Amino acid sequence: MSNLEVIRVAAERPYEVHTRAGALELLPRLVGDAERVALLHAPVLREQALALAEQLPARVTTIELPDAEAAKTADVLVACWDRLAAEGFTRSDLLIALGGGATTDLGGFVAASWLRGIRFVTLPSTVLGMVDAAVGGKTGINIAAGKNLVGAFHEPIGVLCDLGLLRTLPDADLRAGMVEAVKCGFIADPVILDLVEEDPADALRVESDRLAEIVRRGIAVKARVVSADLREATSSGGKVGREILNYGHTLGHAVEKIEDYRMRHGEAVGIGMVYVAELARLLGLIDDQLVERHRSVLDALGVPATYHPDAWPDLRDAMSLDKKTRGSTLRFVVLNGLGSAEICAGPGEDVLAEAYARLSR
Repeated sequence: MSNLEVIRVAAERPYEVHTRAGALELLPRLVGDAERVALLHAPVLREQALALAEQLPARVTTIELPDAEAAKTADVLVACWDRLAAEGFTRSDLLIALGGGATTDLGGFVAASWLRGIRFVTLPSTVLGMVDAAVGGKTGINIAAGKNLVGAFHEPIGVLCDLGLLRTLPDADLRAGMVEAVKCGFIADPVILDLVEEDPADALRVESDRLAEIVRRGIAVKARVVSADLREATSSGGKVGREILNYGHTLGHAVEKIEDYRMRHGEAVGIGMVYVAELARLLGLIDDQLVERHRSVLDALGVPATYHPDAWPDLRDAMSLDKKTRGSTLRFVVLNGLGSAEICAGPGEDVLAEAYARLSR
C-alpha cells in the first residue's frame, strides 16, 4: 500500500489534502486568525458541525443546507449570501463546507461569489466528495437546464478528508461514490481497478486499508490533473487536460437531469462510463475486454451498468447542453487504451445511438 496521507495540489494557490482518520483535528490550524467562520453542513452532519464549531477560535455561524442536490440551487445560494451579510462577513473571514459533493460544490460557490472571493476549506464526508468534488476548485449550482451550468473556479486553502466520517455514509452512497474512484482507475491509475477486483467486499468496508488506498489514489489522480490544468483549457484529440476527469460524465449528467437528480451521481457516471466505452469500441479505439471490464467492476460494486432502452431521445437532447460541447459539436472523453484517453468530437448520430443501444441491452 502507498503512503499518500498528504497530497499536495500545486495549482495557482497550492494547498494540501490530508486523508486519514482524525484529519479534522487540523481544522483550527487552517482557520488561523479568521474572526468569523461560516460552517455550511449537510443535515446528517449537524452534530459534527456543532462539535467542530465549539473547537474553533472564531465566531462561527452554522448554516444547515438541504440534503444532496437540493442544496445546489439559486435559492439556497441567495439564502447563504443573506446569512453572510447579516453576520457581517468580510474578505478576511472564512467559509467551511462539511458534507458530500453537493455541499462542497455549493459552499465553494458561496465562497467564490461572496465579495468576489473569500477563503474556504472543504471537509468532505463521502467517498464521492473526497475523490471528486472537494479537490480542484470547481464550484457551482444546478439550474433547470442542466447540472453545474453556473459556477466558478475557486480553490480551497485546504482539504481535510477524515476517513472516520465515512462511517456516517449509507451503503448505497458508499458504493456510488466508489464509481468516481474507479473512473480514475480507467483514465490514469489501473491499480485502483485491481484493488477493487481483488476483494470487492473489502474495498467497500469503511475501516479497510484497501478502501483508504483506493480513495487516496483517486485523490492523487485528480491532484495531478488539476495541478496541470486548473481551468479546463480546451482539449483536442490526444491532448487531454482536466477534461479527462469528465470521463462518463456527459451521458451521466444527462441521466441525472432526466431523473430530476434523484439518482446518485456516481450511479449515473457509471452508466455514462459504460456508454463511452461502447462508443470507443464502435470507433475501434478499445477492445471487447476493456468494455466488459467496465461492466464487471460496476457489478462488483453493486451499481447499475445499464439504463432504460427508451430514454435515448431525452438523453440526447440533454447532452446538447453539456459543458464539453463547443458550439453544436458534442464532445466525449473516450479511452484509447487502459489509462489513456482522447477527445472524440462530433461522432455521427448513428454511432451515438448504436452505443446507447448496446448500453441499454
